[in-house]
Amino acid sequence: MALLQIDNLTVEFETASGWFRAVDGVSISVENGEVLAIVGESGSGKSVAMLAVMGLLPWTAKITADRMLFEGRDIQNISGAERRKLIGKDISMIFQEPIASLNPCFTVGFQIEEVLRIHLGLDKKARRERAIELFRQVGLPNPEERLNHFPHQMSGGQCQRVMIAIAIACDPKLLIADEPTTALDVTIQKQILDLLMSLQAKNGMGLIMITHDMGVVAETADRVVVQYKGKKMEEADVLSLFENPKSNYTRALLAALPESATGDRLTTVSEFFDSAPESVETRA
Repeated sequence: MALLQIDNLTVEFETASGWFRAVDGVSISVENGEVLAIVGESGSGKSVAMLAVMGLLPWTAKITADRMLFEGRDIQNISGAERRKLIGKDISMIFQEPIASLNPCFTVGFQIEEVLRIHLGLDKKARRERAIELFRQVGLPNPEERLNHFPHQMSGGQCQRVMIAIAIACDPKLLIADEPTTALDVTIQKQILDLLMSLQAKNGMGLIMITHDMGVVAETADRVVVQYKGKKMEEADVLSLFENPKSNYTRALLAALPESATGDRLTTVSEFFDSAPESVETRA
């Protein structure tokens, strides 16, 4: 049984000109201990699909799926109270903008301890000890002191580490990382990716890595889903995807990598891919 199984997910938003379909019939699954990368350019529906799983889209969004199961349990039709027990404990998410995702009015210590209080029911002393342990685990120096800092007193990389600590606080079975290195410089990007992969291996959790960076995909993923304009274009194990891409869109993404450059400039996706993508092709 898959850890997460989503079949034929569709997400639509109402606009002035009618309903816009941001996710169009996407199906994905993640196994325990597996790293699944969802890759595609901005606007391809990667984040929206996962926010639908988390129940974090506006109530006006129209969300349908043939199946949306977590450990065999239907999470599409659960109550708000049931979802609050699940999200943040068994399923967690790291968001794109760490500073924007943290509450500026509370210390980072308060924010991580709140998760521990709500989901694990720890007392004040146990919450503080666990928070210090988590900050140390994600590589934050002087964790006892950091607990008293507000988000604006920390760098982007430090805030991202705080977000990771909050996300793993309850030892989730599934972690969704939405462009976790986008706002960080190259050195910090490598540190954050290494940290995520280390935590994933140590805890044996399923990990969904949302990214537009094919280099991140090659470095982290077991299996890859490629999305374009809300549709799944291709699914394959990471080696097959890079050695023998089936979709024209996947070939376009790979052709736009710096190491694929021939001459003085890169080939853009639009230059490589000037016709409509072919239908979905899925390989084991």
